[in-house]
Order: sequence, then structure tokens, then C-alpha cells
Amino acid sequence: MSNNQQYDWSESKVIDDVAFSQEDLNEFKKLLNHKEESAGEGSLASMTSGEILKGTIVEITKDFVIVDVGLKSEGLIPIAEFMDRDELELGSEIEVYLDQAEGSDGQIVLSHDKARKQRQWEYIVNNCEEGSVIRGKVIRKVKGGLMVDIGMEAFLPGSQIDNKRIKNIDEYLGKTFDFKILKINIERKNIVVSRRELLEEERVSKKAELLDGIAVGDLRTGTVKNITDFGVFLDLDGIDGLLHITDMTWKRIKHPSEMVALGDELEVMILNIDKDKGRLALGLKQKEQNPWEAIEERFPQGTRVKGRIVNLVPYGAFIEIEDGIEGLIHVSEMSWVKNVTDPGQIVNKGDEVEAIVLSVQKEDGKISLGIKQLESNPWDEVDSKYPVGSNVSVEIRNLTNYGAFVELEPGVDGLIHISDLSWIKKVSHPSEVLKKGDRVDAIILSVDKESKKITLGVKQLGSNPWEDIEKTIPVGSIVHGKVSKITAFGAFIELDSGIEGLVHVTELADKNFNKVEDVVSVDDEVTAKVIKLDPEHKKISLSIKDYLAEQGHVSSDDIVVGDFESKEEE
Repeated sequence: MSNNQQYDWSESKVIDDVAFSQEDLNEFKKLLNHKEESAGEGSLASMTSGEILKGTIVEITKDFVIVDVGLKSEGLIPIAEFMDRDELELGSEIEVYLDQAEGSDGQIVLSHDKARKQRQWEYIVNNCEEGSVIRGKVIRKVKGGLMVDIGMEAFLPGSQIDNKRIKNIDEYLGKTFDFKILKINIERKNIVVSRRELLEEERVSKKAELLDGIAVGDLRTGTVKNITDFGVFLDLDGIDGLLHITDMTWKRIKHPSEMVALGDELEVMILNIDKDKGRLALGLKQKEQNPWEAIEERFPQGTRVKGRIVNLVPYGAFIEIEDGIEGLIHVSEMSWVKNVTDPGQIVNKGDEVEAIVLSVQKEDGKISLGIKQLESNPWDEVDSKYPVGSNVSVEIRNLTNYGAFVELEPGVDGLIHISDLSWIKKVSHPSEVLKKGDRVDAIILSVDKESKKITLGVKQLGSNPWEDIEKTIPVGSIVHGKVSKITAFGAFIELDSGIEGLVHVTELADKNFNKVEDVVSVDDEVTAKVIKLDPEHKKISLSIKDYLAEQGHVSSDDIVVGDFESKEEE
């Protein structure tokens, strides 16, 4: 090279402003080759970056470990690269990684951490495969999971950290676990590991072992992992068990959360084992004596008991009469005299009350109680207080299509049927003659204690005019009355006695007319002759025409009664 730039072949540096002849250059190359050959094995010239060397610790400072690897200079390794600083000793031999044969300051650059990772990688590649188990320490968080030191860094995905819900991922940092190798990528020189798979395998193994060694009736401790409306799921060291709400206590509870909370530890009894599905049925109340044993002997029918109202439901009130023993007071057993539709009308939650045992159903865990039985039943003496035929004064409580309900005394009601309201009036609805709240006189017609029914009548207070109708107004007699109703087939006449008779259109007049209103009107006072009696069907047939004829008002003309169609009252 004749210009001013030449190259140092050994150091790869530009030498400026030096002129070399071709002869000089050839001689320089020879000297350089001789220098490299004479350096021999173990010299700096024979070393390449990435090699692992053996070195001796010659000095330990606060921040560095100085290592001699037999080269022209010693290497400084940060003390932080050593996992166990207490094991560092002068003169001890360690492996180091040659990072640079010569750094910027002319010294070699060594790394103990890289050497350890390289050896670990070589070990994993040569001795491990996907599925192998290796121990490591969680060192830091990264996106999507954690990094684990297994001699080199491996990735632990978030989904593979644990087999339970993770509340705080930081709690895993710095901890050492066993991991399963999921994937080894030789090209990228990275490893993916899982802790969850080992935990699942361990859980399955424990589950099988536990199922083989467990028996119905055993007592085991479990942790509450889930609470539902129907019960509690417990983890019994790897096996899930259901503690149903009905097996939690002999008492009545609405929800399992009244007794347990998530994370609670419970000692439970094994009630049933399903080895095929790996499930257990558990019991808590079975650890205690069943309070329903000998319940019939302790609380026979008719026993008077005391207790506290613990719950109100639409159909009654539950009363706790003993620890774990509750009975039901149905609304129908709360009062003799009230129609109870809401138990809150009689009792309140927390009240201390007395009751009478009505029945015990041990198998169903039920006791029926009553509080009205503590008082006398007004129906017990109703037949003696209200004998048939006795007169009473009663209040109209309610009206229905078929009659009127009355109250004889609190708790004792009776019925006046619509047919017993009047002898002479055809009543379509009780409201035609009665009003709610009215007080009326009536007579007792019947008493049925068993069915709690009393029937009464109003019309029975007077005599039945139909019984002697043939004597009081025999056929042929003349009667007076008022027109009460007009129909197409005639006019109804209300007689002085209150009984109604019918003047058919054919018996109205001896002259021509088109309609009944042409002859009579409502409220007209008329006189007629009785022409027919039917006491059985309560019917009287009258004739104005015959009465007029008898009085000498007979026409010589033929009697024509318009275009009416003869009808009978329905």
C-alpha cells in the first residue's frame, strides 16, 4: 500500500501516516504468524468468546470476585452473579464464561452467571425432555406470567402458575417450587414450564389415595371453597365434597351462609362415596345426636310446650321448642274466632309462646302445633247455647248470591239461605231484603258441630200463609190488591196478606185491547175473583173479568182478548 493508510493485521486497527513497502508488509505477516503459533494452547489468542473456562478465585471484594483463568489478565465478576456468596472461598475453582477476550479497558470479561446458565442449558438438552420435572425459583413478573430461574430463565405462563384462583401474583415471587417442563425450544434457547400440571397430578394422586382409604362414617376436615343456595362444597385434600343444606344442622336454616363462610375449616362426616365420579356426600349434623330420636315419647299429642317464634311464613309460624326441634303453628290453628290469613295478625318473630302438640311426624321431621287449643272452643257448647227452634238476634256479616252470613258470637257464624228469607216474596238476591250490618231476628233451623255449620231462617218467625191458603181465600172469594208487576202474559196483584196472584191476560177484561197496560197500570188498586189455587207451587190465579161479570157488568158481545198468547208464569 503506497497511500497513508495501512492495517495492523493482529489488532485490526488502522495505522495512519506510516509508509510500508511490500517487502516490509510480508515480513510483518511472518512475524505475526510466528507470534500466534508461539502463543500455544491456553493463550488469549487461542480463546474465543462464548467458551467456558475454569478459573481460580484469587480475590474477593465487596462488589467483585477476581478470577484467574491463566490468561494475560484476571477477570472481574460482579459478586451479584453468585447465588450463595457464603460459599465463595479464595483458591476455589469455578467455571466462568468468556464474554469478551478483551474488553474496552483491555481486560478479559468473564461471567459466572452465564456459565451456570450455559451448563444448565446443556444439562436440560442432554438429560431432560418435555414432561420432566425440575426445581426452580420465581424471580420476576413479566407480561403473561412469571420468569423462573432453573439454572437458566424459563417462562411460567399465568395459566400454569396454580390450580386455584390467584388473588395476588406477587405472593409467588422469590419462592422455590417444582415445575414440569412443557416445551423446550432449542433454536430459540427457551423453556416453558408449568406448576399447575404438577399440582393437578398431585391432586389426582391424592384423590385416588384418599378415595381408597376413606369409608362411610369417617370424620375428615375440609375447607369451604364454594357456597350455594343448596349447600356447601368443601375441599378434602384434593377431593370435592358436598355438604347439603339439609345435612348441615338439625335446625331450620334458609341459606348455608348462616353457618359457614368461604375458607372455613369444617370437620364433617362421610355420608356417601361415589368413586366413579370422585365425589363425596358430607354431613355436619350427623356428628351430633339426632334430637328427633324418641321425639314421640318426649312430645306426645296434647303436650303443652313453650318456645320462641323463629320464622313466619304465609301459612303459619315456626316455633323452636327445643334446640334443633321446630314445630309449625298453622294459621288455621291460631284462633277459634278469627279467620287468620296472616300469622303476623296473632304472633311476631321472637315472641315466646305456649302451644299444644297436635301431631308428630318423626320420619318427616315435622311437629304440628296449635295455640287456639289453649282456649275453649266456642263450638263445643254451640248445640246447647243455640238449640234448634230458638230465636236469636244476629248481625248480617256478609251477603252472597245464595244467602246471608250472620255472626251469633265471635267465632260462631251461621247462614240464612235465600230460600228462608220470605214465605211470599220471590227473592233473587239477599240484598233485596237485607243489608250488611243489619241486625235481624231469626230462628235456629239446624246445628252441625262437626262441620261447624248453623242454618237460620227469617220467614220461620211467622206462619206460612200457604199452609191454610184454601181457608183464608178459597176459590170464588173476592180479594183486593195493588198491581205490583206487569208482564206480557198478565198482571201480578199483591194482596193484603202480601201474597201475589196473577191475572192472566185472558182474565183482565171483556173487551178488546192490545196490551196489558191498556187495561191496568202498576200501583192500580183492583178487585178480582180467586179462580184457582196451587199451594204446592205457591200460585194464585185471579180474574178481574169474572169479578166484573158477577157485579153485573157482563157485555152481550163476544169477549175477545186481543192478539195475546196465553202463557203461564215461569
